[in-house]
Amino acid sequence: MGKGLNRRELMLKIKEMSIDAADTLGYELVDVEYVKEHKDYYLRIYIYSDDGVGLDDCQKMSQIIGERLDKEDLIPNAYYLEISSPGLDRPLKNDRDLERNLNKDVKIKLYKSIDNKKLYEGELQSYDEKEIKILDYNGNEIVIPREYISLIKLAIKF
Repeated sequence: MGKGLNRRELMLKIKEMSIDAADTLGYELVDVEYVKEHKDYYLRIYIYSDDGVGLDDCQKMSQIIGERLDKEDLIPNAYYLEISSPGLDRPLKNDRDLERNLNKDVKIKLYKSIDNKKLYEGELQSYDEKEIKILDYNGNEIVIPREYISLIKLAIKF
């Protein structure tokens, strides 16, 4: 990795830079990925705005973060920089995501089953550091320990 950084340190540096750039522009940083696909490397940065994220937003973020990454020269190999909105079906990864989606329908996949089930859907009622509560479609309140959750995302209905 660049400048003697291991992967974890590199990702922390990139995340710090991305948070700063997103804050400067009035966006929220959702996620950062640095992956190799086939022979190419991709640095993907996902941003959110209550007003939505359009092409102009992605271009502004790309300009700022691209300049900062070039100046710091953290990534030793050639890569593609991609900035985008996380999309509707993205995982809800932090408390800000949960707060923004209270009273919306979510789908929760579990590592460990509860009542012989590993998949739950319902309206997100509340959350804290230990558990998430949903109201299932039958009107039952389901309490799910956060350590059981492998994935939580919005339930997209058409």
